[in-house]
Amino acid sequence: MDLPSVLERARHGDPRAVARLVSLVEDGAPQLRELLGMLAPLTGKARVIGLTGAPGAGKSTLTSALLRAFRADGSRVGVLAVDPSSPFTGGALLGDRVRMQDHAEDRDVFIRSMATRGHLGGLAAATGQAARVLDAAGFDVILIETVGVGQAEVEIASLADSTLVLVAPGMGDAIQAAKAGILEIADLFVVNKADRDGAQQVVRDLRNMIAMADRDPDGWKPPIVTTVAINGDGVDELVTRLARHAEWLESSGELERRRLARARDEVTAIALAEIRKRLGEPDGLAGQSLLGQVAQRVADGELDPFSAADELIAQFGAGGRS
Repeated sequence: MDLPSVLERARHGDPRAVARLVSLVEDGAPQLRELLGMLAPLTGKARVIGLTGAPGAGKSTLTSALLRAFRADGSRVGVLAVDPSSPFTGGALLGDRVRMQDHAEDRDVFIRSMATRGHLGGLAAATGQAARVLDAAGFDVILIETVGVGQAEVEIASLADSTLVLVAPGMGDAIQAAKAGILEIADLFVVNKADRDGAQQVVRDLRNMIAMADRDPDGWKPPIVTTVAINGDGVDELVTRLARHAEWLESSGELERRRLARARDEVTAIALAEIRKRLGEPDGLAGQSLLGQVAQRVADGELDPFSAADELIAQFGAGGRS
């Protein structure tokens, strides 16, 4: 792949070029390091909005409604919709994103389903890097929809500038998710399917929970927006609230703090993955890895685990296995 040429086409709105770059990221191709180096100076302009919540809350429908609203404002919009992996192909289930087909012919919209491939936290391992591709390609808004498999999808908060947590009436205790922390990551709460019985009770429960939370008095207080995403009710109000949150992020310095934390987490994850890879490589001792060697000594009682860890760290401090 001629990366400079493909990246240039992606920046000029070629959806095929964008798709090729996202595929390169997902597959962890050998050119990934080169690509990320090229993307670095081109990123940092897009708004990243995450949507999470329990299955059935209407995340895909709301994502489609937000996409339509942002397009009406003239924004280019990228969507990364994370789905469970197929047990047979490893690909994303519901990969056709049926609810978003209205936008299939719009060159200023890019929609990609990503399979979790066993990654926990509601996202795929490559979601952050795929978002970098869309940012560099000139998309103004990036919507990231989590997989929706439970109550612990908190990883999205480390990736998004604004995180929406969706709840819906008729799905049990709306505050149950607080036990797993998912409600604590919300910048905005969305009570979707608000035309159903019990919606106002959910709103009251959320208000009580927010009132009891230990928050900085000068910090952001998450608003609650009611929507009926399937017909667009409340979506304009949600977009307005998102704009206010974006303004607060800028004025308070929180946006810079979040993006710095995001970069730190990404660097740490890459460094740890590389260390694990090197620790598992054979080291010439009957094909045994460096980790295997010290682990054997711990198992034999020759070394305690802390001393073993110190030895491994010292090896990397001395330049690894040079």
